[in-house]
Amino acid sequence: MMPTADSRTATSRGLELARVLLVESDVASRLTVQTLLQACGYVVDVAASAAEAVGKLDEGAYELVLTDSHMESPDGGRGVLAYARRKEYKPATAVIRKQRDGSAREDRKNTSPRMLVETEDVTTLLTQVAELISLRATRRSERALRLSVNN
Repeated sequence: MMPTADSRTATSRGLELARVLLVESDVASRLTVQTLLQACGYVVDVAASAAEAVGKLDEGAYELVLTDSHMESPDGGRGVLAYARRKEYKPATAVIRKQRDGSAREDRKNTSPRMLVETEDVTTLLTQVAELISLRATRRSERALRLSVNN
């Protein structure tokens, strides 16, 4: 089931930016990130397990899939991302990173900007979400342009 035009219409707060699937087993973390993203205008669907996330990915299309890397198992979140990447519409994907081992500056140097989203810094989280969605949109546009030129 693809998103309807109604899910993209203007709300009383403004335009909704993109659909995000948030896969997070921890209730407090899930509610915090969901609230932040919704406050910024994103349409956020949530899943508390990998199985629930797979079901949502089969039912709708998302611009971004965010997951906790340690769902039911140490690799549960990465399995959800692998499944999402196999979808025809190719959503952007990212792992939500919750804990840091070293200093914030060192961790930022060692963090891939396209795969990890840090939840401790709200500004960084929201910037990275916007960048991931923008990169996905750019790639889709480029792919559509290439296909139209070849036809």
